[in-house]
Amino acid sequence: MEQVVAVGLDGSAESLAAARWAADEAERRELGLRLLHAWILLSPQPADSPGEDEQDYWAKRIVHEAHAELSRRHPDLRIEEELVAEEAEKALLDAAARSRMLVLGSRGLERVASFFFGDISLYVVARAERPVVLVRAGGEEERERASDVRDRPVVVGLSLHGPQDNLLEFAYVTAFTRGVPLLAVHGRSLPAQAHGPWGVESQIAQDIAANAQREMDEVLRPWREKFPRVRVIDQVRLESPPRAVVHAAGDSGLVMIGRRKHPPALAPRLGPVAQAAVHHAPCPIAVVPHE
Repeated sequence: MEQVVAVGLDGSAESLAAARWAADEAERRELGLRLLHAWILLSPQPADSPGEDEQDYWAKRIVHEAHAELSRRHPDLRIEEELVAEEAEKALLDAAARSRMLVLGSRGLERVASFFFGDISLYVVARAERPVVLVRAGGEEERERASDVRDRPVVVGLSLHGPQDNLLEFAYVTAFTRGVPLLAVHGRSLPAQAHGPWGVESQIAQDIAANAQREMDEVLRPWREKFPRVRVIDQVRLESPPRAVVHAAGDSGLVMIGRRKHPPALAPRLGPVAQAAVHHAPCPIAVVPHE
């Protein structure tokens, strides 16, 4: 694995927003930045090939212009360019496997197909070996959120079932490098017996919340010891896990969700929490594969 953050570019405003986010994150983590553009028709051209007539002109221009802007913003950041003659899915998965994380842009909240790589982005998110971050573009809102990132906590959604070391390490390192609190959120739906004729049975709800809190304390204890300088706020919310994470995302700088590397044969590659965050969270979303 190379010490770089990779970002996919396609010439859109959304992919440029992703590149800006990736550059900020690479600088915080003291990593390099790789600008990737994949085009299946990419091919070497003769040295005397005229400028705009060159088959690869626009592919090169997409990467060069992004490089120029990011170099002005981050003069000390190591930036490299990579143009590959492959289908986007393969190129992005290969880039993710070689990098610390992969960053992609998104077009909006309305539907899955709105991500700038469309179905390709979700295909990559569901299969990548490393964390994939989806960044939304929003003009002034994007710049305002970027400017006050140090005032916004980052959120990690925890299931409390099975190992989640990759997710927790990513979450703690992110909070540490940004100097912000880490909000650890666990959602737990109330069972049918908790609902009585006049509403929720308070004692049952309290018992469920207390049990979940003990489980969360056990999961977080070694990480608190490993990262004593990270302030952690843990919350148990008595609602479905997807709702809990989306509600917590409202004022955060980044939401981090786990994804099992090897889900059961009949299970979807992206679970309901990741799907909900991808659709509805207004901030960048990091999907982190774990065992």
